Amino acid sequence: MKNKLFVIIVGAFLILNAGCKKSTDEEIASLSSPKTETNIKLEGELPSKESIPELFDEMDFQQATQCYLWGLPIVAFAEWQQDHYNKFNATSNDLVFYNTYNDRLGILTANATTPYIMSFIDLAKNGPTVIEMPAGHTAGGLGDFWQREQAVIGEMGPDKGKGGKYILVPPTMKDFKPAGYFIVPCNTMNMFFGFRVLDPDPKATETLVKQVKIYPYDKRANPVPTKIVSPPAGKKWYAVQPKGIAYWERLNAILQEEPVDDRDRFFMAWLKNLGIEKGKSFNPDERQKKILIAAAEKGEQMAIANSFCKRFKDVKHWPDKKWDYVMIIKDPSQHADNYDEFFERTSYFYEAVTYSKAMISKTPNVGQAYLGSYFDNTGNWLDGAKNYTLNVPANPPAVNFWSITVYDAATRCLIDNAQQNADLSSRKDLIKNTDGSVDLYFGPKAPQGKEKNWVQTLPGKHWFTYMRFYGPTTAYFDKSWKMDDIKEVK
Repeated sequence: MKNKLFVIIVGAFLILNAGCKKSTDEEIASLSSPKTETNIKLEGELPSKESIPELFDEMDFQQATQCYLWGLPIVAFAEWQQDHYNKFNATSNDLVFYNTYNDRLGILTANATTPYIMSFIDLAKNGPTVIEMPAGHTAGGLGDFWQREQAVIGEMGPDKGKGGKYILVPPTMKDFKPAGYFIVPCNTMNMFFGFRVLDPDPKATETLVKQVKIYPYDKRANPVPTKIVSPPAGKKWYAVQPKGIAYWERLNAILQEEPVDDRDRFFMAWLKNLGIEKGKSFNPDERQKKILIAAAEKGEQMAIANSFCKRFKDVKHWPDKKWDYVMIIKDPSQHADNYDEFFERTSYFYEAVTYSKAMISKTPNVGQAYLGSYFDNTGNWLDGAKNYTLNVPANPPAVNFWSITVYDAATRCLIDNAQQNADLSSRKDLIKNTDGSVDLYFGPKAPQGKEKNWVQTLPGKHWFTYMRFYGPTTAYFDKSWKMDDIKEVK
């Protein structure tokens, strides 16, 4: 039985590593049917009394792996919020300005070309909270702690870039609607606020950021000034979901602060068997702790497969290429017809943070488009010890600019290389070919004379990449512009 299971696992891995192609009938037939090996002893048609605890352990383990996947978006935000509060010394009323490469190293799949300005707002402490936005060329939004977009702010929001006052209303105060504000009814007690200044002039960005104000509504007559905070220079931090028992500690802590949605009540029942329950401290016994640690490890493996090897319908932008749509959640509410987008949500929020409709623009020349690649053209994972090239054809379909960014597969953050560079973009002085195309290079050492077109990768680490189009044009949507796969240079 063990040998048969080994053959099954190896065969399945080979199919997975072959670029996650859809299995053919012949491939499926070549494998034995999956079986689960158990030690359950039966007394007739019933499990023996001695086997009951083993069945409960298995049930709790299986449910814990799914709770791990379910919790990914809220744990990511909760961990990042703690960095703001405890490592950066920022409060709910401050803004963190991620300006440099080092500033953005710890953010899940951060953009390396434009600054971020962000805040985490605790409505339990603040009560209704005001955000004053100045007039300017900005794009931003508000998200709840399940990373559902709650409101758009800036040029695509109700202020239309002319500025205005927004008020965040806690879920406990649904009828609170003061005059003179853009009202934002919040789903969760903790909220995320982030925006970008679209003006490429750094001075314009700094000037505008200083005009943003965040303060409790009840302090509106004399608000405390909003501070602009930067991440500490030279200190490593990663706002990613923690591993092991720390994952469950963070999940428990944030669940204690948030209301439970109807869609999540089954998950809360599963967590109760694992020692996590609203209104109670988290003190798992040894059995629960062992199950939780094992489930966090297995759950992350499932999350990796679900993110890096997407098995969703029509996930590839070009059917014959290995460029996936990164944004596969169809709506910021995470609702679809007859179900909630559990696996889509899990896929995106394992490898990324924040989501808005602007990221899945279907209108030419507006918003952004994101494509991700995790494999080379032969279907092998992208390896930091090897050298690769990618040809970007002439006239990329982006009104504003395009960029390609390299991420560490283990952290899903910007690659932390000696070069201190993770991206190549049309905003950089790249060497172009005579036909207008651009050859990009990825590997431990730069090819001679191509240093401008190279990102340094790290031996012993795998990587993946996002291709972003800012203001994607018709040529992107009708696929008349086509890009090849990343190819290994032997």
